[in-house]
Amino acid sequence: MSETNERQETVIIDGIDSVDIYGAHDKLLEKIRHYFPDVKVLARGSEIRIKGDAGEVDMLKERLETIIDAVAKGHILSDSELDRLLDYKSYPCEVQEQKALKSDDAYNIVYGNEGRIVRAKTRNQRRLVDEYYKNDLIFALGPAGTGKTYTAIALAVRALKNREVKKLILTRPAVEAGERLGFLPGDMKEKLDPYLQPLYDALHDMIQPRKLQILMEEGIIQIAPLAYMRGRTLDSAFVILDEAQNTSLGQLKMFLTRMGNNAKFIVTGDATQIDLPNKRDSGLMRGVELVKNIKGIAVINFGTEDMVRHPLVTKIIKAFNSLEEA
Repeated sequence: MSETNERQETVIIDGIDSVDIYGAHDKLLEKIRHYFPDVKVLARGSEIRIKGDAGEVDMLKERLETIIDAVAKGHILSDSELDRLLDYKSYPCEVQEQKALKSDDAYNIVYGNEGRIVRAKTRNQRRLVDEYYKNDLIFALGPAGTGKTYTAIALAVRALKNREVKKLILTRPAVEAGERLGFLPGDMKEKLDPYLQPLYDALHDMIQPRKLQILMEEGIIQIAPLAYMRGRTLDSAFVILDEAQNTSLGQLKMFLTRMGNNAKFIVTGDATQIDLPNKRDSGLMRGVELVKNIKGIAVINFGTEDMVRHPLVTKIIKAFNSLEEA
């Protein structure tokens, strides 16, 4: 690095406790030094001094300002979000994404338990929010861990709280993921509840447990296997079909034709995780091809760049995908 290309900048942490920025055991500083090994970082109180190649210093300064601004707005950044912001080689952080983190109150979907803000974090999660206002049926497709279902449920909870709909219905096809439901103890509901647990988990993040119990007892929120949708007409309802890769074309048609007046439907699925005995029986992608050009229907393809789980998940998915391609 030539001296002429060297730059030093100071980033000021203003209006918030510096500990909220640095994190436990200076987690943020460790990540900075990992992703920007050639930049010297000195943090003292409310000042972070960075020195190194002008391009990397500018890039790091911009990302630090984005992080500080997000924390000042009350957003707690997860490890995966910090990695996405700092790992510019794997996740190029485009200008619009930087701006979105700084000023995207529109993408704060709902306030969950303990005042936690549930927000659209990635480009395609934000696109899902945008398309919700334009379309009544959305297909959100892509690998696990990209927040497809979680974002959809957040939109549904908000719609219910705002009285845009009268019911929230979450459904999955009752297909075993390599295990046998029949060997589980209890009646059919008790057998299926563990399989539907991811949907319960998301709701528990957004609705107080007692309130959620009341809403479910009153039938305002319903969680049921896909077969229970047959014969119903769902008016004024927000309906989410999760794990749709495990539906046949006929099942998918049955579900989509349940749509009534003033209804919103979101279908999520991952074509790489089909649990059907014969993977060719999956009707998701064939169904999408049939309806994708119909006005009022949107298709969003999530990718590993939308991953919001542990950073290792992205690398694991890429490793398995390379094996399948080989």
